[in-house]
Amino acid sequence: YDGSQPGIRALLESLTRFGWQSVEENGLPIALHRDASTITLEPGGQVELSGAPFLTVHQIHQETKSWHDELRVLSPELGLSFLAIGHQPKHRRAQLPWMPKQRYEIMRTWMPRQGSLGLDMMQGTSSLQVTTDFANESDMVKKFRVALALQPVVTALFANSPFAKGKFTGYLSLRHHIWSDTDPQRSGCLPFVFENGMGFERYVDYALDVPMYFVNRNGGLVDASGQSFRDFLAGRLPALPGQLPLLSDWVNHLTTVFPDVRLKRYLEMRGADAGHARTRVPALAALWAGVLYDSDSLDAAWERVKTWTVEQRNMLQSGVARYGFKTPLGEGTITDVARWM
Repeated sequence: YDGSQPGIRALLESLTRFGWQSVEENGLPIALHRDASTITLEPGGQVELSGAPFLTVHQIHQETKSWHDELRVLSPELGLSFLAIGHQPKHRRAQLPWMPKQRYEIMRTWMPRQGSLGLDMMQGTSSLQVTTDFANESDMVKKFRVALALQPVVTALFANSPFAKGKFTGYLSLRHHIWSDTDPQRSGCLPFVFENGMGFERYVDYALDVPMYFVNRNGGLVDASGQSFRDFLAGRLPALPGQLPLLSDWVNHLTTVFPDVRLKRYLEMRGADAGHARTRVPALAALWAGVLYDSDSLDAAWERVKTWTVEQRNMLQSGVARYGFKTPLGEGTITDVARWM
């Protein structure tokens, strides 16, 4: 972020010449926004573009192209190069920086208590995500189930993180493997989504029981790691005794839940490794739009996956990180589902 050579901070400051507006924390630039798009930093310096909502894949492709054109202008000036890959391929975690964001300080302390790879997730991984709409509650449930079941297929299709510390790790998607030992309370495939009674309220119940990280108050963050949002609703949060949550507290809490498919006011598919942006970004968007936005495709997909057992979904989830397309499913492999998908 800082140093004798230009780094992340210099990049954020230089991007303002293209109309990006700086977002600061404690006087330091930590994000940018322009119209409906934002640029944010992940803990280890990963630079993430969160694009605007669009009607077509062509618009997504154009936005991504424009973003890369801006980076291409700045690269020679700053002496920086950019790598789109699912896991940091060379450096050890101790060699990586931490971005100056208070939420990461809180998460950095909490993560090692929940799994052995949480800090590797924060500093070393990078993903490619697509968000899609739903029309109503029943539409959300069907899309949520299909998207969760097929997420391992997308992980195989977009696997792009085989290296760490300069060596092949034995995994095709090391990023996906790292998530398996990060924090099981807030990540992975959610079995309850496939159970009777799934709906908005059921997801809210799940999110309420995911331990909190922090509360934003008076321009700073109050450490509430491990505490209960249910207690917060009752005015019994130890970090803020007697206080009740704001709607913004709930919105922030939902950003600290990390399942393979995340529900907000849209569905967020989180199974793909980062990769070549001009090809993989529109490809991933086109794939999910084709499956979820066409009613015949969505119905056909649900017919295909609804008979998969919990054990089969778990086997896909655990196997795809190492074996990719060779992950077994029934009498064949996940390749059969990928071709059909």
